[in-house]
Amino acid sequence: MSERSYAILGTGALGGFYGAKLQKAGLDVHFLLKSDYEYVSKSGLVIESKDGDFTLRQVNAYNDVEKMPQCDVVAIALKTTQNHLLPQMLLPLVKDDGVVLVLQNGLGVEEEVAKIVGNVRIIGGLCFLCSNKVGAGHIRHLDYGQITLGGYANGYDPTGITQKMRQIADDLKSAGISIELTEDLLLGRWKKLVWNIPYNGLSVILNARTDELMSYVHTRQLVEQLMYEVAAGSKSCGRIIGDRFIQTMLDYTVKMKPYRTSMKIDYDERRPMEVEAIFGNPLRKAHSRGVDLPQISCIYQQLKFLDEMRRVGDRENAEKL
Repeated sequence: MSERSYAILGTGALGGFYGAKLQKAGLDVHFLLKSDYEYVSKSGLVIESKDGDFTLRQVNAYNDVEKMPQCDVVAIALKTTQNHLLPQMLLPLVKDDGVVLVLQNGLGVEEEVAKIVGNVRIIGGLCFLCSNKVGAGHIRHLDYGQITLGGYANGYDPTGITQKMRQIADDLKSAGISIELTEDLLLGRWKKLVWNIPYNGLSVILNARTDELMSYVHTRQLVEQLMYEVAAGSKSCGRIIGDRFIQTMLDYTVKMKPYRTSMKIDYDERRPMEVEAIFGNPLRKAHSRGVDLPQISCIYQQLKFLDEMRRVGDRENAEKL
């Protein structure tokens, strides 16, 4: 049994699911919560999963990072819209010889973390997971669940497969989580964007689930065009994504259970969307290398408009109260 301890920053649909699986497997896990703290500290976590339901009656729950112990692995499962909180969260938690595991969407997130933690090892985790939080301390896992792990080095140079990656992979495997290891985290992040950019963006703009986007010829063609544009962005960074991978992503989504993307849920729940991490950062990365991505740019500008209009509306409503 592994003696590594884990801190989960953000106990939502993703962090709650993976953290609960680790605890169920016998690992020492500590959960940081916000709105669900009172409920989870008293009643624990409930996981509904296609792989089998389970309940953790007691968990190590905290609403203050200062009360948490230092851990060997600190997993960031927050939305990137909350990354401004990371300096005050990470520094008290991560050990000098520890690891920060970045389980977030988008591009460039490890670079942000590296500015905070210095020489601490950073590993990116690309989560292919269909999961929703359906109530306080209640997570419903619909499909998939694999994590691809890749080591981060300055400038996203490939790191190869490190011993730390293998150790964390072993812990996750012991919890029943499918794991893939990649020598090139930057390529892995661009591959994740092949799915995230079309489905997250179009789900908001067109008010559609993944199955609806794939059911109509025009939206399916648009999804595919956006995927190929992501591949063009990846190529600008010296990373090649082949046609076969794009077809695989399309096939996976057709087989997937009807799914409301995380960005669509954020929009529907009137929360900030991860527009910059998923759209803005890749656009800027490609543009800095002289490559324009016009369709992705169009989606980005529409999402920025919707995000800002939502904030303006919320401010106006608050002023009326």
